[in-house]
Amino acid sequence: MHGELHPVSIGIVGVGKIARDQHLPALAAQPGFRLAACASPHSRVDGLPHYTTLDAMLADEPALQAVSLCTPPQVRFAQARAALAAGKHVMLEKPPGASVSEVALLAELAREHRCTLFASWHSRHAPGVEAAREWLARRAIVSVNVQWKEDVRRWHPNQAWIWEPGGLGVFDPGINALSILTRVLPHAFFLTGADLWVPANQQTPIAAHLAFTDAAGTPIHAEFDWRHDAGELWQIDVTTRDGTLRLAQGGKQLAIDGAEIDVGPEREYPSLYARFLELIASGGSDVDVRPLQHVADAMLLGRRHLIDPFVP
Repeated sequence: MHGELHPVSIGIVGVGKIARDQHLPALAAQPGFRLAACASPHSRVDGLPHYTTLDAMLADEPALQAVSLCTPPQVRFAQARAALAAGKHVMLEKPPGASVSEVALLAELAREHRCTLFASWHSRHAPGVEAAREWLARRAIVSVNVQWKEDVRRWHPNQAWIWEPGGLGVFDPGINALSILTRVLPHAFFLTGADLWVPANQQTPIAAHLAFTDAAGTPIHAEFDWRHDAGELWQIDVTTRDGTLRLAQGGKQLAIDGAEIDVGPEREYPSLYARFLELIASGGSDVDVRPLQHVADAMLLGRRHLIDPFVP
């Protein structure tokens, strides 16, 4: 099995902010992987062979066993298809693609080429998420309220792609909340309506209000906003008949009826790569498109409100 005797040789594609902040440190701390090369048009990683394109890396590094794609979603399908066709295991940053249908096709290609495909959702690996899931599994849920707000200028400086079709806009962080909800809530839910605030000079929303429900009629409300300059608010409150659960700081903190629960240190990206390694070793894949499907539904059902232009 891969990873037991020799580390899996991996290349990283797209050396931007998220790769430098999270992927590179996580890989450096994971002995099951050996980072062997990088591909990025402009950025390099000291000490690693550098290529400007994935195709060049695949051609020149035949010993690579896996690739981690940290590129914008609009270009990720072609890259993932090329890597799978070359027999490489593939990990996708979130969101896994620009559309739901293309991710489904990638899952088929992974099966055909007998490769692992891992559509990663890093917020699901926040330390409070699994404990929240276990607590909620045994309880009747009354309502859910999500507040996911941050300052886009801090988290996406000079990143024009997020404002283009496929870039998701405020759903880029908001999909993190949806990835947690689809993990911790015991029943499937669906969108019933949405309001989307779109700057007149951009293609994607800067804020959104979403209304969901489940088969039992449970109200689930979410507010996403990129104009929040008072610090990050990444919080989910779930009211049940037995008390209220709060996940705060993006899932890093868990409290039940105001009493904080010890869930251990933050470990999202190291946990992602541990999961990728497990999937490679078992010959499996993990491709859950539900968070992306909820975003697609919001774009389909959402009422658009044009607002003043926004300059990033």
